[in-house]
Amino acid sequence: MSALEMFWAAPPIARTLAASAFVLSISVYTSIIPFYWVLFHVSRFMVLPPELWRIFTSFLITGKDLGIIFDTYFLYTYGSKLETASPRFTEPGDFFMYIVFVCATILGLNIFVTGGMVFTSALVLAFAYTSCQDDRGQKATFFIVTIPAQWIPYAMLLMTFVMAGPEAAKVQGTGLIAAHLHDFLTRLWPTFGGGRNLVPTPAFVKRMWQTTEATVAGRTYGTAFTPAQRTESTSSGVPAGGVLPESWRNRGSGHRLGGD
Repeated sequence: MSALEMFWAAPPIARTLAASAFVLSISVYTSIIPFYWVLFHVSRFMVLPPELWRIFTSFLITGKDLGIIFDTYFLYTYGSKLETASPRFTEPGDFFMYIVFVCATILGLNIFVTGGMVFTSALVLAFAYTSCQDDRGQKATFFIVTIPAQWIPYAMLLMTFVMAGPEAAKVQGTGLIAAHLHDFLTRLWPTFGGGRNLVPTPAFVKRMWQTTEATVAGRTYGTAFTPAQRTESTSSGVPAGGVLPESWRNRGSGHRLGGD
């Protein structure tokens, strides 16, 4: 299998995030793209036209030097694990909505609390926190140290604090808050609080991520079979949610009482 075939075989969201982060970061650190064009700053939304791309690019700038490799690696590793193997995201569009919620929370916290302008490390930490919650009770290796899996995000945050300082750790910590808030609203509150999932996946998002082919994927908790998801219409053009109940539609053509 060639490198290009391996790339297209990878989970679509994770591969897109990792490839975008790698290419954009290389372009920024080699001065092909000016750094100030990709940073998030509220004032740049007050100009005409507003520089809306900064919302996305601020989540795709890795650290310098080896940070380009490590941040891209963690972004892809944890992202692909959540996209393909997490029991939290079993419906089409669930992982996409998770990213939207987490990014929106990180953005809000940094606007009103930290004043940060680059949020890639926060997104990586959010992925790591959610992924490691699925592995709770297991052991994991962080560089050369073996620790409980659920401690990995905190070890990453501590390393950032030691190597980059408290301000960088504060920005990265917003990812931990965002991921924990998502976990609370979608799992803890419905399970233990008797409520409902407060971050549901809208129907139009599910339709965006529907697949027309059946797939079988191995997951840590078993084998997931995804049947082909078709549009809600029959070959005759009658909507699936028509007047008659579904169970009546396969009863034959029918005959008039008293007829031949």
